[in-house]
Amino acid sequence: MKLSEIVKALNLEVCCGNCEIDVQYGCVGDLLSEVMAHAKANSIWVTVQSHVNIVAVSVITGIRAIVLCNAHSFSSETIEKARAEGVCLLRTDKSPFEIVGRLYGMGIEP
Repeated sequence: MKLSEIVKALNLEVCCGNCEIDVQYGCVGDLLSEVMAHAKANSIWVTVQSHVNIVAVSVITGIRAIVLCNAHSFSSETIEKARAEGVCLLRTDKSPFEIVGRLYGMGIEP
């Protein structure tokens, strides 16, 4: 599914990155080691973590986009690193529970 379709359907704010990419899988979690152990390539990751290390986790695992929930904000350092690595950063005021449920309903696979 095109990330741009997800952005539109969930009314996500794009902080940086190319939304004309495909994502097939989803993951949710705030413990970086768990995400590294279980995330699949071409995933969208739902979290409340916003520090720069999330970009490294995305690069290592092949995660294409990160959705930051609960109205948290990314630091300028995180946005800069994500731009350099080609990771799309998105944000919302909605909870991770709501975002994950809607992604699953849209056909994003676990």
